[in-house]
Parts: sequence; structure tokens; C-alpha cells
Amino acid sequence: MSVEILNGTTIVGFVEDEEAFNSWVMKRFAALDEDQDGMLSYAEMMKELQCLRVFETDFGIDAKIDPDEISALYFFLFLQFDRDSNGVLDFEEFKLAMKKIMLAVADG
Repeated sequence: MSVEILNGTTIVGFVEDEEAFNSWVMKRFAALDEDQDGMLSYAEMMKELQCLRVFETDFGIDAKIDPDEISALYFFLFLQFDRDSNGVLDFEEFKLAMKKIMLAVADG
């Protein structure tokens, strides 16, 4: 068993390692793209956003937030990442989204 410590520096280093980051993003995109159409719908992307638990925790402790409020926040995030406003994320939009989210988490 191995243990890895994730802190801001570790996350930034990972994002800056283009080979490792791109490989990870490709695997995540493929795993989320359930219908294999090369695009992520809101429903498919929700799984990734929920996995990250950005809004559901407060310093690692589960926070009690209204589910409708969380859904609205996630939809707002999705719209921010959908740069061409076509209702789905292509690979490049997803990659940029993951980079922004990870760097925001690293920044605290």
C-alpha cells in the first residue's frame, strides 16, 4: 500500500507535468463518456463534479448543503466550461475545466 500526500505544490506539479496530466485527463474523459460520442453531457460531467466534492465538504468535513443549491452550482460550473455553449464538453473543454478546478483546489 502506498500513501500520497496531496497539497497545493503536488497538485500544481501534476498539472504542469503535461504528459502525466494529459494521460490522466484522457482516461477520465473516456471513463465519463458513457455513450462514447466524444462529448460529455451535463449528466456525464456531473459524475466528475460530484466525485471532486468541491461544494459538499468544508475543509474535508461533510457540509450540509441543500441538494438543489448544489445542483444549481454544478450547472453553473458546467456552463462556464462549455466555452462554445453547445450543451456538451469536448475533450479540450474538459481538459481546461480539470486544469482550472485542480489549480483552484491547489490554491485553496
